Amino acid sequence: MNIKTYGVILAGGGGTRFWPLSRKELPKQLLNLTGKDLMVNETIDRLEGNVAKENIFVVTNCTQVELMLEATAGRVLGDHVLAEPAARNTAACIGYAAMEILRKYGDGVMCVLPSDHYIKRVDVYRKVVAEAVRTAGETDALVTIGIQPTYPSTGYGYICHEEKKKDNGAYTVRRFVEKPNLEKAKEYLLSGDYLWNSGMFFWKASVIMRCFEEFLPEVYTCLQRIGEAMGTDAEQNVIEEVYPQIPKISIDYGIMERAEKVLVLEGDFGWSDVGSWDALEALYEKDEYGNITYGEQVHIDTHDCIVYAKNKLVTTIGLDNVIVVETEDAVLVCDKNRAQEVKKIVEALADCDKRQYL
Repeated sequence: MNIKTYGVILAGGGGTRFWPLSRKELPKQLLNLTGKDLMVNETIDRLEGNVAKENIFVVTNCTQVELMLEATAGRVLGDHVLAEPAARNTAACIGYAAMEILRKYGDGVMCVLPSDHYIKRVDVYRKVVAEAVRTAGETDALVTIGIQPTYPSTGYGYICHEEKKKDNGAYTVRRFVEKPNLEKAKEYLLSGDYLWNSGMFFWKASVIMRCFEEFLPEVYTCLQRIGEAMGTDAEQNVIEEVYPQIPKISIDYGIMERAEKVLVLEGDFGWSDVGSWDALEALYEKDEYGNITYGEQVHIDTHDCIVYAKNKLVTTIGLDNVIVVETEDAVLVCDKNRAQEVKKIVEALADCDKRQYL
């Protein structure tokens, strides 16, 4: 198969569930949570061997673009960092990247990847990505990677697939399922027909653009206007004018749940979406008391906690199953079972006009 392969890294999110470490101007993807490198750079480096460096793009928002350019210098070409003038959800940013590729560089398979995931077994991951690229190129299907579930998670969406694999090792997708309750999650795990939805997608730029035209015509019209201006003096002005008009919708709702030719490959490579503070359990070893700690700390009779100290000494007595995060200007204390609700703090701070902490 002689077709170009592109990497498209989605890096415009705010990472609100990682507050107070993650902020609007320095979100999760620009943090070093693993102790190795910034999360966006780890995502880029994992594409080595699958995508040439000059074919990697990053889509971010206008408030983060300067930091993103600085962070990814030497890994991503400066004009391959695409800045969204407004947040319009994943359909818009994926369509923007697809249009950029088609108009300026030629058709090819896009590897669309979140910028803030953790992969433990990178060698296995690269093999699955190579298979996804090959499948998307040969079949013109929309291809995704589903993660083999290890427990009945209520924090992930699920992909229901056919029982038998195709000759290329992929399953046909029956349907996408939103985050279930615990009872449903247990059913999905026992059935063997469900995978976690990783949010990784592979398709030809031309194929996804046809899907926009069919399923999201209003989005497609806006993308067409932007595409017509690409390469002209009016390009930036048109992007700034048209992009905020694009309807807000996710690629999952807008296209993946409606398209007929969708395939899923299994991924078993130690994946975590690092979606909230409790996800650090996938990144760090626990101590003898079940705690995960970062920074200078002293603990007495403290068990199964996550304690992140950035600037100050943190001490605890008699805590169980609690998250404590200390930064220069804020402290978070949270029941570990409610880690997904940290984004509510961010909403509350906005509501009470404490935006200096966002």
